[in-house]
Amino acid sequence: MIKYELLPEQLLYEGTVTDQNFFFPNALEDHLIQLTHSKDYIGKLNHQCLSSKEIRDIGFPMSDVLVQRGKHIANGTYLAAIHAMQSGIGMNIAGGTHHSFSDHGEGFCLFNDIAIAANILLSKNKVKKILIVDLDVHQGNGTANIFSNISDVFTFSMHGENNYPTRKESSDFDIGMPDKCEDLYYLSCLKEVLPKLLDNVQPDFIFYLAGVDILESDKLGRLSISKQGCKERDRYVLQLAKDNKIPIAVTMGGGYSPKIADIIDAHANTFRLAQEIYF
Repeated sequence: MIKYELLPEQLLYEGTVTDQNFFFPNALEDHLIQLTHSKDYIGKLNHQCLSSKEIRDIGFPMSDVLVQRGKHIANGTYLAAIHAMQSGIGMNIAGGTHHSFSDHGEGFCLFNDIAIAANILLSKNKVKKILIVDLDVHQGNGTANIFSNISDVFTFSMHGENNYPTRKESSDFDIGMPDKCEDLYYLSCLKEVLPKLLDNVQPDFIFYLAGVDILESDKLGRLSISKQGCKERDRYVLQLAKDNKIPIAVTMGGGYSPKIADIIDAHANTFRLAQEIYF
């Protein structure tokens, strides 16, 4: 999507970030991806031998460039997590591919970058307990499935109840939002639940999927959240993480408003707030 090109340009133009704030990750090695995805699935992607049905489920025409892009994104989320441990927050300009399961992809997601990054952190004993806060409008079904029996990772998804995927997986904690849900109800639910999760889960790391497809203008979202409401959501999550001294890695997730300017501005708000709160 063009938003991945326009978003950094906007952030640089307005002075929210400088060139020195960006890093450019290499493609993640397959042996690290195998901590999350099956060897068979990775092999199918590498050799471009997915079945027609598997390709349809992913939704993209397959190419080696697409596979390599997914590996770069996954490493970007992992390196953002490493940066977060040093400065409190790290951000991936892309990422949030939460519909990818261990053995197949869905919903325009090949590799599950957050799950990959989480599993690498755990394998290297860099963290003990991870909380995934998924506030994209679509449930993080792949993430929920991957960590369904992993006690070191707690998955929280607050999403449109009647939106994709039709068949939801069971996160550790799910909240389904009704169609046309507005700011007040949405934010009150988040502010009621998230502090309790921090108290109960006691995470030492947070992954935050900050999808802006909750906007009223989003053509796929079905919710009615204003741009200001979306910004308040981000402010609340980031401030709560900082106040509790929990490092947080942020990925962008979805955004499908008809006007690209609305998408870029909503995503840019996440970065603007990160600078305001952390730096």
